[in-house]
Amino acid sequence: QVQLVESGGGLVQPGGSLRLSCAASGSIFSIHVMGWYRQAPGKQRELVATITDGGSTNYADSVKGRFTISRGNAKNTVYLTMNNLKPEDTAVYYCNAILQIAAVQPLVNYWGQGTQVTVSS
Repeated sequence: QVQLVESGGGLVQPGGSLRLSCAASGSIFSIHVMGWYRQAPGKQRELVATITDGGSTNYADSVKGRFTISRGNAKNTVYLTMNNLKPEDTAVYYCNAILQIAAVQPLVNYWGQGTQVTVSS
């Protein structure tokens, strides 16, 4: 059983910063990609940022220059540092991991339960 547990959401004023964390645990052979997605009320879930096991990153245009994704030394954790937050960043943020539970198993997509980020004065 694989679990992704997020933390670090909350309420912040416009221009403020937050750091989200996500830790993957359970029967994991290797993690290929970890990332963050978000879903605002009435909207579809959208990509925020991803990072591969090799360290390559990808960002949505709307967060480039403001958000930074990184992985911990243990490689089973991922962080999202969010600076200069805007009201339009308000959403539930979900951690995502594409991983294998064994060497001969296919890649599988896992999701965390989500953490609320609210940017408001």
